[in-house]
Amino acid sequence: MEKRTAMPLPRIAVATGDPAGIGPEIALKAALDRRVTALCRPLLVGDPAVVHMHAKAAGLAPEVNVIANMADADWSNGAVNLLDAGDGANAPVKIGTVDAAYGRASLAAAGRAIKAALAKEVDAVVAAPQTERSIAAAGVRFDGYPSFVARETGTPVNDVYLMICFDDSRIVHATLHVSVREAIALITRESVERVIRVTDASLRRLGIVRPKIFISGLNPHAGEEGLFGREEIEIIIPAIERTATDGVDVTGPFGADTMFRKKGCDAYIVMLHDQGHIAAKLQAFNRTAGLSIGSPILFSSVAHGSAHDIAGKGIADHGAMVEAITRLAKVSAR
Repeated sequence: MEKRTAMPLPRIAVATGDPAGIGPEIALKAALDRRVTALCRPLLVGDPAVVHMHAKAAGLAPEVNVIANMADADWSNGAVNLLDAGDGANAPVKIGTVDAAYGRASLAAAGRAIKAALAKEVDAVVAAPQTERSIAAAGVRFDGYPSFVARETGTPVNDVYLMICFDDSRIVHATLHVSVREAIALITRESVERVIRVTDASLRRLGIVRPKIFISGLNPHAGEEGLFGREEIEIIIPAIERTATDGVDVTGPFGADTMFRKKGCDAYIVMLHDQGHIAAKLQAFNRTAGLSIGSPILFSSVAHGSAHDIAGKGIADHGAMVEAITRLAKVSAR
């Protein structure tokens, strides 16, 4: 009888995030976690000096295999592989502070990981939290990982969206890190239709054969048939009807305050940042992972911040990082 060769575990690149935050700590803890190593081959991407500093602070002493290119990665001896994305300066990092250098470093690690994914050297990318104030101090245009992934992969910025995942729930955001005034202006019939189509295609990519989508309104009570606004009537309902004619199973609009009590869908779409984030963080604050959908690569990030107040103390919970990595590992293995 012919023996079947086991498929190799997927390779997941883990960008270490803000050097002054908890990113390097939770990335390293996740790379050592058996829940992760049972499902994939994690590869840290960041500055070796920073990773060693956070390891020491957390009381960890793993064997680290620092590599300059993917050909040198080796998971056979249990060492943690670390793809060097540092600038070589080895400048001391002041934990818990905002600095332009830290903003550049967090994006350099994420960018290097994305390049590895585009080159098919890794199967997916997970990014530890960055600090937007440090990125802003560096003068870098950044309004969240979805738009960053879009630019790094050559995808139109408006075609990449954030999907927050926890347990069996998925929440997609039609708009993200912009003012409410700007977000309302961005909500058009075309943009709502686009987010519905990207969500449907992404759910299919995740292995859901016939995705079912619920979509919220913009206004209180989804406009109450025009009493509280006409965006539902003039924008959202026509977008639903148009995509439905192409076979997309999408229902709504529902009031954002009641939609999440409705069961039986594979993803919820919301119009505004807080409509989705409040629901997710109330239900699973330490288990949420953000999946950027619509680009050619699989990219996820944790939904919490850099936690400067506890950085360098070795007490950061890496549960959300484990959730993000294992979720993409299962998708990649499929």
